[in-house]
Order: sequence, then C-alpha cells, then structure tokens
Amino acid sequence: MRDVVIVGGGPVGLFLACELGLAGCKVLVLEREPDPRTAWKALPLGMRGLNAGSVEAFYRRGLLSALGVPDDPHTSPRNLSHFAGMTLDPAKVDVATLPSPALEGVMTSLEAVEAVLSERASSLGVRIARGVVVDAVVQDDEGVQARAGEQVYPARWLVGCDGGRSAVRSLGGFEFVGTRPQLTGYSALTTIADPEKLNGGFTLTPRGMYLRTPIEGHIGIMDFDGGVFDRSQPPTREHLQEVLRWVSGTDVTLSEVHRASSFTDRAMQTTTYRQGRVLLAGDAAHIHLPLGGQGLNLGIGDAMNLGWKLAATVHGHAPEGLLDTYTGERHPVGARVLDWSRAQVAVMRPGSHAPALQKLIRALLETGDGTTHVFEQTSGLSNRYDLGRDHSLVGRNTPDFRLEDGTRLGELLVEGQGVLLDFRGELEGIARGWKGRILHVAGKAQDDLGLDAVLVRPDGVVAWAGEPGQFERVADRWFGTPAAVGAPMNETAHSTTVQGKDHQERR
Repeated sequence: MRDVVIVGGGPVGLFLACELGLAGCKVLVLEREPDPRTAWKALPLGMRGLNAGSVEAFYRRGLLSALGVPDDPHTSPRNLSHFAGMTLDPAKVDVATLPSPALEGVMTSLEAVEAVLSERASSLGVRIARGVVVDAVVQDDEGVQARAGEQVYPARWLVGCDGGRSAVRSLGGFEFVGTRPQLTGYSALTTIADPEKLNGGFTLTPRGMYLRTPIEGHIGIMDFDGGVFDRSQPPTREHLQEVLRWVSGTDVTLSEVHRASSFTDRAMQTTTYRQGRVLLAGDAAHIHLPLGGQGLNLGIGDAMNLGWKLAATVHGHAPEGLLDTYTGERHPVGARVLDWSRAQVAVMRPGSHAPALQKLIRALLETGDGTTHVFEQTSGLSNRYDLGRDHSLVGRNTPDFRLEDGTRLGELLVEGQGVLLDFRGELEGIARGWKGRILHVAGKAQDDLGLDAVLVRPDGVVAWAGEPGQFERVADRWFGTPAAVGAPMNETAHSTTVQGKDHQERR
C-alpha cells in the first residue's frame, strides 16, 4: 500500500509529490491526461507567473536553476503584477517594509514547471501514472482507495489536486461554496489583421477589459455577460471577433483563431480542506478568476504547507492536530485571494460608477504605500499564519538569513527538514532530540536581527524566534515529542548539527 495517492499531475500535485518523496514517503500520482505535453501548457497559452512566494518555495528546494532562474532570487523588483489591469510601478515599492526578501517574480509556462517537477519527483521515487480517470473514492479508518474502473489504488492518504472541476472534491463529499460569475473571459492565440487598432498591455474600457501581450496574436478578453458563454459552445472566430469589438470599442478584425479557451470569475472554496483521509489542494480546494496567476501560486503554497505535515503524519511522529493546521492556515489565505479576485472584478465591472472607482484605485497606486500594499497581496508576501504573537516574525515567511561563512537559510531548507538557527550556539544538546526532523545549525549570522535563535518550519515559516528557554515547547508543538518516535523524516541525514557550509557534506 502506498503512503499517499495524489490525484492530479499538474504543478500543485507534482510539487506535493516532491515534498512527500523528499520526506521518504511512498507516493503515486494519478493523472487523467495521457500526455503531459499540450499546446495549452506551452507558451503562449500556458504562460504563467510565479510570484515571489512561489519563487521562494522553488529556491528553498533547489529547483530555481532547473527553471532557468538564478539560484539567488533576491533582487529588487523590476516587473510587477497589476490590479484589475492597472499595472504597478516597481519604483514605488518600499522594499524596506517588506516581510520577505524574495522580490522578483518569474514568467514561465505550465509546461516548464511540470517538466522540472516531474523529473524531480521521479528522482525521489515517485511513480506517475498517466491516462487514469478516477471515478470513485472510498475510505475507512485504515486507509483510502482511488478507483478507476476496475483498477484500485489503495493508500493510507489521498490528496485531490485535480483542478477546478475536481472529481475528488465531488466524490469526497466536500462542500463547495462561493459566488456566481459575472463575466466570461477568453484567452486566445489569433492572427489579427489590423493589430494597430488595439492597445498593448491591459486596457480597461467602459465594457470590460482586453489584453494584448507582446506575443503576436495573443489576446485576452473579459466580457461582463454573467458568465453565460463559458463552455456553452466553442469560442469561434466570429464570436471572439464580436466580443473583442464590443469590449474594445473598435472594428478590429481577427482573420484567424488558432486556439481559444474560456473561463469565468466564479469564486468558490471548500469549507474544509480535509475529510477523513482525503485532502484537497490547489484549484480542487478553491477557484477564482485567473487574473495575475494567483491560482497557481496559491496552490503551490498549499502543497508547501501540506507536504511536511502529511509526511510527519505518515511517519508517525506528527504531534496531535498537526494535519488539521493545514486547513486552519491555508483556508484563510485562500479566502483572502478569492476576495482579492472579487475586488478586481468589482473595479472592472461596467457601469456609471466604474470610472470613479478606477480613478480612486489609480490615485492610490500613485503612492508608495498603495503600490507596496498591492504588491504584498499579489506576491504572497503578506501572509501570516496565526501561530502566536511571541515575536513579529512568528507565522511569517522567514528572511533568508545569511551566516558569517556565506551560507544562506534557503540552502539549509533544501532537504525539507525544519531548521534551527542557533546564533549563540546554546541549543545543540536540546536539539538532538529532534534528529532527522530539525537541522541544528550553530553559528553567527551577518544580521541576526537581535535574536538568539530562530526555528523555521520545513515550509519556510518562522515557528519561533526568541530566547533559548522557549525552544522545547515550540519544537514539541510542530515536530512532535523528542527522541525516536517512528521513522525519521529524512533517512539520509546522518548528522543534524552542522556548522555553516558543513551542511553540504551531510549526504
């Protein structure tokens, strides 16, 4: 029996599979599509943006270089997102106030992300089965089964990462609630006979919004039709031209449509991310308008949060209630993203009040505070889990502390363990009780922010920052009781107390 079956082999399912494989779990991924290579995942239609939070996640697992991104992503922002089509000026971001150093997002494609994650998952012993359509989910106190026709896939746990029309969500009996759509959106690769009639970039109009990207013929349209067209029929050339002319207020001509898809701004979320031994992540747990790539990034955050908690549960050393903190921490984040999406729709919605609202938003984006706030929201840097208020860092994405020998915290998180940065060298004896779960690193930092020590969870969230006497209580809460309880999370780690660069010799 597998430890975990993941239904859905997109970026979220594959990232979660990598997290579990890194922790030594036996994982099977079931993907309904037989071929991972499709035009919808390749550029330009598969273009996606990894925000700063997702870049941080890939960095902390040593995966940035495989995406063609420098290993150190920490730089001042050069290209930012937008709010309802109103672009942000990087020069107005107040870098000093940001809670995380990862500032630069990355433009990539679903194809590239899935290729990197598939290769990593396979190297970690994860099996990926393609062309498998799950049509039943059955669970009891001992385990869970995913069924595809006559084929049965048993496991101790099952995670649905199978997208906005999730079969696992439906079969698992999850309640899915939210708001109905107000628009139909289109993404299309076309041949435009007279492209000079369309503006470049985002253009808000009295009838909606359209986008013309730098890629020739690649357009997006948002038409406030109540969402009635979406998936009701194929978006033909004639229909797309009619909608584009209506929204843009021009007589532009589409001489050919090569590929096109539609979507809506329906904003829905499950009331819980766990039902017994079945969990959800990514679009299976929440859907919303795919404006600014928030869906992919929200899903990667889910996988990063869930992976180490589920692995600890599998190995038997998770403290009581650890797995339930997945819903407790990620559900509020998903709810905020859904509200952020709804707010953008409200700003774009045609009507007599829209120009005044858009004027107000543009004025706010002319200020440093306004731009910084919007950037924090869209980059994922504003998240803070409610882990207690012992220190302002607790619950936040950790700074990338750099030790005096040049070692960065991001390098220490690559193997998926927690990390105890012991700046005063006073916790080695106590930390031994969590060998294999917490990597103890003793040494001074170039800037320790006035702290004696910092405990960082495997997902890069600060669990504790304070005086040494409080460490054991917090370690118990997140990593279970000390000493050997079940198998260690990382069998390859034969030493968990290291000095700076020595961590690279542990393999």
